[in-house]
Amino acid sequence: MTRPPVIVTGGAGYIGSHTCKTLAQRGYLPIAVDDLRTGHADAVRWGPLEQLDLAETDRLTEVIARSGARTVIHFAYVGESMREPLRYYTNNVATTVSLLRAMERCDVTRMIFSSSCATYGIPDRMPIAESTSQHPVNPYGRTKLMCEEIIRDHFNAIGRQFALLRYFNAAGADPM
Repeated sequence: MTRPPVIVTGGAGYIGSHTCKTLAQRGYLPIAVDDLRTGHADAVRWGPLEQLDLAETDRLTEVIARSGARTVIHFAYVGESMREPLRYYTNNVATTVSLLRAMERCDVTRMIFSSSCATYGIPDRMPIAESTSQHPVNPYGRTKLMCEEIIRDHFNAIGRQFALLRYFNAAGADPM
């Protein structure tokens, strides 16, 4: 049974490419959207690659519309936040807003957002629970928390489904 396509931003990165593999194994067509600044084209093996910057809302809208996808899994992010905080805010927050605009134009109904445990900062107790206060201590954590809040506000306003994933360490040994 062929399932609908799924847009995977950051699909040429480590986590994104493994997500594409899993989606393909389950009958979905993963469409990797990546600008390849940190991703690798050779990691895209289970569906097409659309090379573009997520800030290009019009091009992103075209890709989503052409694909017919109804779900987006958003992994895209940029490297070291402490050295280049403005780049982080642009690439994480502004591109998430661009992606949400493109999704709205195409009536995409679901989103999964790759956030981070960095949104908690230095927790006041262990183990960390989902309800633990979030006080990020660096631009990476702050931008991820801002994106969570933007996504929550947007999807609650339009009555659509979303999930926010705050994982700690992504590791694996799959040779792909």
